[in-house]
Amino acid sequence: MSATTNPSPRKAVVRILHLEDSRVDHALVKFALQRSQLACELVLVDTMEDLRLQLETGSFDIVLADYHLPGFTGLDGWDLAHALRPELPFVVLSGAIGEAAAVEAMHRGVSDYLLKDNMHRLAHVIERALEVSETRRAKAVADAELADSRQRLAELAEHLQASIEQERSDIAREIHDDIGGALTAVKLDLALVGRHTQDPAMKRHVQSAMEMLQHALGASQRIMLNLRPPILDQGLVAAVQWLAASFERRTGIRVVVRRSAEVIDVSRELQLVAYRTAQEALTNVTKHAQASAVTIELSDLEGVLTLEVKDNGRGLDPQALRKEKSFGLLGLRERAAKVDGWLDVSSSPRGTSVILSVPLQSFSHPISDDMNQE
Repeated sequence: MSATTNPSPRKAVVRILHLEDSRVDHALVKFALQRSQLACELVLVDTMEDLRLQLETGSFDIVLADYHLPGFTGLDGWDLAHALRPELPFVVLSGAIGEAAAVEAMHRGVSDYLLKDNMHRLAHVIERALEVSETRRAKAVADAELADSRQRLAELAEHLQASIEQERSDIAREIHDDIGGALTAVKLDLALVGRHTQDPAMKRHVQSAMEMLQHALGASQRIMLNLRPPILDQGLVAAVQWLAASFERRTGIRVVVRRSAEVIDVSRELQLVAYRTAQEALTNVTKHAQASAVTIELSDLEGVLTLEVKDNGRGLDPQALRKEKSFGLLGLRERAAKVDGWLDVSSSPRGTSVILSVPLQSFSHPISDDMNQE
């Protein structure tokens, strides 16, 4: 085993582990690198045991290996180096390597190969291998940082969704307890005034106030139900049916609900995701579709919960589906991803379809063969 150093103030020293059984060829490599003015340090090994020891204990930037060695080949050295130091670039330098062997070496991940007849190109090959390795390393770091960023964004989105649902629930409770209670008390007082007055004009005012108050009570209850529908306690099918009926009464757009079973047993979290998806899809129908009919299909066939909301409206502009501020669709996609599902939105001049699909981990109820139509 031998070592030599060729210092240079211009560059950091490249530490090279040289796998070679010929001292003459090792000297030729040193000479070629000296002539190219590559600042480097070479450590020579000629056995697999020494190669392993240096890889485990030494600090190297690159491995330079002969192809034909006593009892093994450069590719055996590559396998060992890749197992111990997968990030380390590996260059095969051989006096005679066939085309098939060269192709196999590159296919297995060797950084590069060079014939000893072209020793004058060795420094260039080493520098190129180091640059490629550094680029890959930087890309791996960037990919890891991007994956971490995406994970943190997903966690933030999940936290925000949970916070939103909690706030919805709190606001609904306050509307019910405070606003609803106050409006009910005012209604009782007005009714008392109406019973004790004989003035026709006062009775008309009381009656007008009662009508306005009843409208306010209805609005507060409608807002409360949208924020936190207690119908979810009756199950997903009942909640979607109630949502569809409310939408039909409010807009006059006919809604048909089809389901694979009268009861679809899923977790509370998944119920909320499916319900909010249907709610947002119906909201989009009101805002954009100009539709006259909507079909909602709810199924748990083949172990996958599928919710499709389809309208016969004018469709969406393809650019609208890719707008940066399409927060409604982005929110739905985040909700779907939270429960390991996905959301598909397709649109044409014949209408728009929003499909939520979530694989179910467990299944506890029988499935009917035919879809029941409401």
